[in-house]
Amino acid sequence: MAKLDERIGFIGGGNMAFAIGSGLIRGGIVKPSQVLVSGPHIENLARWRELGADITDENYVVLEHTDIVFICVKPHMLAPCAAQLKNKHVPSAKDATKLIVSVLAGTSLQTLEEKFDFIESSGLKVIRTMPNTSMQVGEGCTVYTGNSRVTHQDLEKVHLMLNALGLAQQVPESMIDAVTGVAGCGPAFVYTMIEAMADGGVKQGVPRQMALQFAAQTMLGAAKTVLLTGKHPAVLRDEVCSPGGATIVGVHELEKGNLRATLINAVEKSSQRSAELGKK
Repeated sequence: MAKLDERIGFIGGGNMAFAIGSGLIRGGIVKPSQVLVSGPHIENLARWRELGADITDENYVVLEHTDIVFICVKPHMLAPCAAQLKNKHVPSAKDATKLIVSVLAGTSLQTLEEKFDFIESSGLKVIRTMPNTSMQVGEGCTVYTGNSRVTHQDLEKVHLMLNALGLAQQVPESMIDAVTGVAGCGPAFVYTMIEAMADGGVKQGVPRQMALQFAAQTMLGAAKTVLLTGKHPAVLRDEVCSPGGATIVGVHELEKGNLRATLINAVEKSSQRSAELGKK
């Protein structure tokens, strides 16, 4: 596995940041000493300290002392965060090579360039990403895109980090909000389905923990089958449904409950909300 020499910073040490940072450390992409994380409450960064990362309650320290900076605050906190950084930023020669990587839902490259234009007068290098929290177990799904100043080498470094934590793919910026509804929000939809399947098992007499394990493993196995066989999910579903059997009866219940329409609507609403968040 290739490794990076750069120091990696996280402004905001919440769940998404931790999924990325812990995955990079555990995967050997960076050493714990290469990671610096900031958050408003130092006590909430204890899990980072346990990983061996450096922590601080000052965002500007991360900006000044790292090479690749992940912006992991909530979208509505972007403006005050950038304003705070601007007040304390000390220009240096390193600004020209600094790379800003955003995980903010609905926040465009143009907005990011405007908020952080104080870092480099000749133009900042910005990459917009949409990851998901499954990165923490090495099974993430992330899309990314860069502005015009980002080099091929910059994209390769970001791809190395994100792809080491699952699947990563470069896409046009116009596609990112839509992918947010599928991949960014998708784990929550899947967790809901796992819980519901386990509840069904419990209703039929399976112990709770066993039902959860069976439901999760079944979801994992089905997903892996789609990826490894390349078959359409409908084809794989038909392979499970024997004529007059137990599975087709269950599938009929799913159709009566509008499961597919509900999931399509969930992706649509989440995609729309992602775009709205960046405009507030």
